[in-house]
Parts: sequence; structure tokens; C-alpha cells
Amino acid sequence: MSYLVWQEDLNTGIQVIDNQHKRIVEMINHLHHAQATHDRRELGEVIEELVDYTLSHFAFEETLMEDAGYQFTRAHKKVHELFIKRVSEYRLRFEAGEDVAEELKGLLGRWLFNHIRNDDSNYVDSVKASMHELTSDHGGWLSRSMKRFFG
Repeated sequence: MSYLVWQEDLNTGIQVIDNQHKRIVEMINHLHHAQATHDRRELGEVIEELVDYTLSHFAFEETLMEDAGYQFTRAHKKVHELFIKRVSEYRLRFEAGEDVAEELKGLLGRWLFNHIRNDDSNYVDSVKASMHELTSDHGGWLSRSMKRFFG
């Protein structure tokens, strides 16, 4: 049984971001499974994957915000940096032999859902407008490039 279940109110309407968020939920559920089976090797692998994927997700999200000219990008990045620091501390504690799975799982679930519903929802309009501009049939960069290369 899953620890976290995706809820429709978590959708931002930006498919690539929603897919990444769903992947993080899957990883948290994988962490739950590894904890339930008491497989320390698997726990370590899941923690590493979660940290790495979260870092790449944050970088992608921050790039979208910057490209969109979102006015609170710097503050949002700061929230990401603090979270990365916190999760990295859990990874170090785990590597030192401490059982952090339950604590980490709780933090990840609460933080992710809260972050999506609050912080991420604030940039959605800016990023959607920027993406629309890039893909617009009326002269957006992507549209112009597609026409140039594919007619």
C-alpha cells in the first residue's frame, strides 16, 4: 500500500512539472517500501535517488521561473536551498548508520505537498504565460523554429 497518494489539487497545470512531482511521490513511496522491508541497501539507494532527482527537479523549476521572469524566483530558490540542506543532513545521518527513514519520509511528504500547494502554485501563471509565448503559433520561438525546420 502506498504511503502517499497523488491528489488532483496538486496539479499545477504544467505537465512536465506535474510529472516530476508525481515521480517524487513515487520515490517517497519506494522509500516507504524499503523501510517496510528493512532493506538498508535499498533505503540508501532510494535516498540517493530522491536527493539527486530533487536537485535536478529544483534546477529545472528554477530555470522555468527565471525564463518567465517570475519576480519571486530568488525567494523560491532560497526555499529550495534550505530544503536541500535539510535532506542532505538526513543523507549524512543515514550514512553514519542512523535510522532516518521514518523521519525523512514524513518530512518529504509534508514538505512536498505543502510546497506544491503554496510555493509552486505562486509561479504557475508566470511560467504558463512564458511557455505559451514560446510555443505560440503567432511567432513564439518554438513555433518559429518548428516552421523553419519542418515547414
